[in-house]
Amino acid sequence: MIQAVVDEGPRQVRVKEVWDARIERPTDVLVRITSANICGSDLHMYEGRDDFEPGRWFGHENLGQVAEVGAGVDKVQVGDWVVPPFDISCGPCKNCERQLKNY
Repeated sequence: MIQAVVDEGPRQVRVKEVWDARIERPTDVLVRITSANICGSDLHMYEGRDDFEPGRWFGHENLGQVAEVGAGVDKVQVGDWVVPPFDISCGPCKNCERQLKNY
């Protein structure tokens, strides 16, 4: 278990214990987050201006070190320092194949 800032509805958040992430797919990467920040997107979610469902946790602006990689990962390795983008993408769709990952 780890601690996370969890959304409980518009303008309602709480630090709670949540299950730690784990490798579920060959393309997954686990990052040990060392620092995080808030941004405008977090405020949209906090204020209830988008469809961020209660129970999810905040913190997509972050920096950390790769702790574990799935069998299909070849661009990063354990120990690398990374700044994960907030717009995590699926990888195999047409937009990702054309490097249009934010679409």
